[in-house]
Amino acid sequence: MPKRPEGPRRALPRPVPARRAADAPFPTREEIMDYIQSSPVPVGKREIARAFNITGDGRIVLKELLKELEGEGSIEKGEGRRVAVPAALPEVAVLIVAEVTPDGEVLARPTSWAHEAPPPRIYMAAEKRGHPALAVGDRVLARLSRQPQPGGEEDIYEGRTMRKLDGGTATRIVGIYERARDGGRLKPVDRRAKAEFAVADANAEGAQAGELVVAELLPSSRLGLKQVRVVERLGSIEEPRAVSLIAIAQHAIPTQFAKAAIEEAEAAPEPTVEGRTDLRDIPLVTIDGEDARDFDDAVFAEPDTDPNNPGGWHLLVAIADVSFYVRPGMALDRNAFDRGNSVYFPDRVVPMLPEALSNELCSLKPEVNRACLAVHMWIDAHGRLKRHRFVRGLMRSVARLTYTQVQKSRDGAPDDLTGPLMERVINPLYGAFAVLQKARDARGTLELDLPERVVKLDEAGTIQSIGVRPRLDSHRLVEEFMIAANVAAAEALEAKHSPCMYRVHAEPARDKLEALRQFLGSLGYTLAKGQVMKPILFTRILNKAAETPEADLVNTVILRSQSQALYQPENIGHFGLALPRYAHFTSPIRRYADLVVHRALVKAYGLGPGGLDEEEAGRLVQVGEHISVTERRAATAERDALDRYVAAYLSDRVGGTFTGRIGGVTRFGLFVTLDETGADGLVPISTLPDDFYDHDEVNHQLVGRRWGRTYRLGTIVKVRLVEADRISGSMVFALLGEDTDDAPWLAGGKSDGKGGRARLTKKTAAKPQKAHSKRPPLKKD
Repeated sequence: MPKRPEGPRRALPRPVPARRAADAPFPTREEIMDYIQSSPVPVGKREIARAFNITGDGRIVLKELLKELEGEGSIEKGEGRRVAVPAALPEVAVLIVAEVTPDGEVLARPTSWAHEAPPPRIYMAAEKRGHPALAVGDRVLARLSRQPQPGGEEDIYEGRTMRKLDGGTATRIVGIYERARDGGRLKPVDRRAKAEFAVADANAEGAQAGELVVAELLPSSRLGLKQVRVVERLGSIEEPRAVSLIAIAQHAIPTQFAKAAIEEAEAAPEPTVEGRTDLRDIPLVTIDGEDARDFDDAVFAEPDTDPNNPGGWHLLVAIADVSFYVRPGMALDRNAFDRGNSVYFPDRVVPMLPEALSNELCSLKPEVNRACLAVHMWIDAHGRLKRHRFVRGLMRSVARLTYTQVQKSRDGAPDDLTGPLMERVINPLYGAFAVLQKARDARGTLELDLPERVVKLDEAGTIQSIGVRPRLDSHRLVEEFMIAANVAAAEALEAKHSPCMYRVHAEPARDKLEALRQFLGSLGYTLAKGQVMKPILFTRILNKAAETPEADLVNTVILRSQSQALYQPENIGHFGLALPRYAHFTSPIRRYADLVVHRALVKAYGLGPGGLDEEEAGRLVQVGEHISVTERRAATAERDALDRYVAAYLSDRVGGTFTGRIGGVTRFGLFVTLDETGADGLVPISTLPDDFYDHDEVNHQLVGRRWGRTYRLGTIVKVRLVEADRISGSMVFALLGEDTDDAPWLAGGKSDGKGGRARLTKKTAAKPQKAHSKRPPLKKD
């Protein structure tokens, strides 16, 4: 295994002004502001006075100047009367880990933030040796250092853990229990972990060698390895199911429901038509993947008969009425909130709700009565939403269809199930989809190409194949219906001035946008400066690049420039979808955010019991923060499991050669994505031809100083698989080609002084490779 790369390096200390003589002129406002702005931490009046040698009456003048700067908003005063630029973070703060990127960077955010603008990005430095790596959801007390960026770009921060706090997953370590001569050892499965841990026999809880276990970190003894205690045994690492179990345990995803929650779910009554609109005569259908088990949305469409809406359509989207069964204060609600969402793995689902609800009473199965919250929508011939109406209904799905079935029937090959539904159900759905697509095109959404890897297993859990999920029009059809329903939900709640849990997506941060603009410019694409940023601008560039060799590269860099979508009660719109308001309404079985929106609609429109209560309405900010974190936790766990499945699938092909593209460029190496499986692996910088490599973040490349060799994002490469670790999910590649195989001098020779280069010698071959970043290495690709 290559050595795990260190975290973001500490910035150099801020420059200190040359000390002035006692009779030197008092520093200007600009000099003092420059000092405050360049400081990585808030500074006090005493530090400023010392830096500029201000004494005597000059300190009174300094005090007045700082008060004036604060009054005009140029600086803010924080803890201990220390000052910093507006919206700066304090020197020490409580943070929560929000994301671990595919490149291994840990991003955190402050647990409290009182400003309207989003908080600055915080990159956490690597944990000290012997301490478990941070995971999504961990809470830490951290020392922060601001990293001012050039050209007026948004500042970023480096965080260093001082102490891990209760309420996170940081003290949990998932690993393989092994035996050594002096006792037990725990080898962490986390690829970012640096060290093993000692397990005393008294703390092993009967674990056997080769067993997957969860352990807790014990108080440090300061000598030798850190000690841990086994708290849960998960079974042999050789079992196929171990892959998902690792991800579940590592990210502390709850898997057990409280007894009271299970009892509440099993006692839930069958729905009746009382207090509901009867929708059972409408031929609603569900359309999902072949392996889906919970069906929470059904759709129907027909031409609008209103003569004032020629070419328009009437749409009906019916969603499982989870709010009727899961109400505030119930054990079911507490468990659902803790999970935040369902988590999907190739071999299982960790559901947000017990099976009695998620797979039965709230699943819109065909030919059975089901409670639903439904929205009637009327759209015009251009796909624009004219009006909508929400009802609490009783429905009866006429068929459970798959995306493939629906697409085949549309393409002229209906089967026994879809054939009778063509005229009344399937063709009208596609008719409405066509006009919804017009509206999407007109508003100019961000159309990124995001292939989804699919792992297929047999009944024993053995991997059969890994590929990319096809993207069909039937997928887009359902997506457009769901987007329309989500918009209607947000509009309906705004019309009633009701609290709402919005799904928000901010436009790209200024620093990311400027870096993207420079990079696209180097490829000949223009992203004009100063114009109002709209997603259609990105889509136009993507369309221009579509038939060119750099299409994948452009898609990747635009994707990486985007902000993360979040849940919050304050609406800032959805940039990617080009929508002024948007709320998740269509999946309450698997997302808590949708359940909150359902409750708000029930309350706002007087649709019966189960509405949003005052207590929950008063803490929507905290709810949004929590479910945004659980969403990131689920995404990270799913990605980790997929990486382990892929590594296991390729483990018997070590030594084989593959084609792929450079999908990530970091200061510690290159990440290559294979064409065949979508697998990602690292080419360590230490294995590149010997040179001192500059990490050019703007242009997403490593550039050798000596020979000028360049490795750029999106470049097609050929690699040899050196290592595939199914436990950690990491893969290591070696680049192949003339640089490494056919031209030995390219691997580290020196100039011969005559325009050529000397051949590789033992001395130069032993020379370690280096990497260097031109800019602070906190901002990642």
